[in-house]
Amino acid sequence: MKVLITGGAGFLGQRLARQLLAQGQLTDSHGQLQTISELVLVDVVAAHGFNDARVKVVTGDIADGALMRATIDAQTSSIFHLAAIVSGQAEADFELGMRINLDASRLLLDICRELGHKPKVVFTSSVAVYGGKLPDVVQDTTALNPQSSYGAQKAIGELLLNDYSRRGFVDGRVLRLPTISIRPGKPNKAASSFASGIIREPLNGEAAVCPVSTDLRLWLLSPRGAIASLIAGHELAGEAFGASRTVNLPGLSVSVGEMIAALEQVAGSEVTKRISYAPDLAVERIVKSWPGAWDTQRAEALGLTADADFASIIRAYIDDVKAAG
Repeated sequence: MKVLITGGAGFLGQRLARQLLAQGQLTDSHGQLQTISELVLVDVVAAHGFNDARVKVVTGDIADGALMRATIDAQTSSIFHLAAIVSGQAEADFELGMRINLDASRLLLDICRELGHKPKVVFTSSVAVYGGKLPDVVQDTTALNPQSSYGAQKAIGELLLNDYSRRGFVDGRVLRLPTISIRPGKPNKAASSFASGIIREPLNGEAAVCPVSTDLRLWLLSPRGAIASLIAGHELAGEAFGASRTVNLPGLSVSVGEMIAALEQVAGSEVTKRISYAPDLAVERIVKSWPGAWDTQRAEALGLTADADFASIIRAYIDDVKAAG
């Protein structure tokens, strides 16, 4: 079985790759359990740290038709389409966001349509597809109303994948990810980057700046939870989704103040003293347009689960950092 991950050099892409290599099997679009014989990681930079004969690293632009046609073939049984230009960067660079978030997604789907082999395609979407005046808890029937270019690009991608699945070109599933926290490494250009930074930097002994009000509420999922959900969503039969291939993944609804309180609970007040506050209206405008909670009954009925609480996310992050050395 050949599996492809776009964004394979990214944090979630590499973590997903390692989990897939460890478990060694996935079900195909016919529901048959198959052994993963080849795992292709494609990204604009090379994925690294893999010493496994099953891994093939492809470096290049996923909007390049020649590259992607050379990468996807009729033996590509499953695709995890994670590559994206993040929210803040897509807002700042409209052309880049459109080319990677939208044009490259359609290119990928069209290559699958041309090949005619109907692979499983997991497309990661975002809370950013919602916006405007929202109910306290977003329902599956809440209309999409993105307030950023990133959200609009993700919403269009969702509609495309649903239609390509309806037409039988792919066996798709759209998994709407909550904001992922806590991400390791350095801040990125996502508007939600602070949701990791205000925890990660203080734990590392560094100062952190919170750009939003402490009562702003976020819908969060841990990296561990995200990887588990991506694999679980892949393993579901297409028929389980019913008329819509899109599902809102379970997460935690927490305010920024509650996140900081959980950090103090786990690591102490000396750590939280490293957080200062400097409002950034551009960041707050984008993040405040996203839902702080959504109804997860459908996802839970499909067997998808969330983290227990934010303190457990912090402890898992500390454990992962220690394990990484």
